Amino acid sequence: MNANEGSRFRELIAERIAALDAEDALGRDGQSVVTLDQQSVGRLSRMDALQSQAMAKAGQARRDAERRKLAAALARIDEDEFGWCDECGEEIPVRRLELDPTATRCVACASG
Repeated sequence: MNANEGSRFRELIAERIAALDAEDALGRDGQSVVTLDQQSVGRLSRMDALQSQAMAKAGQARRDAERRKLAAALARIDEDEFGWCDECGEEIPVRRLELDPTATRCVACASG
């Protein structure tokens, strides 16, 4: 991978991290503590709020995992290991990396 491709993938990864940050900002309200005041919220409404909170926390966990994968991809770029299959050592097609810059295996190894 040449320097232009490396910088292009850095930009792509930075855009994805920024999108995750924006999703984090939107999801913070959904993760707040659910009020258990029986006077203002009925049982079903409270259960719905608890379910929404659980979904928001699961979304946050997914974003955190994606952020870790993107950070690992940046580290691979720094170490000149980005774009090479961890299993067979072959080059991962650029198109695959454009779709998923966190990919660490080529299509053949990932599907096998």
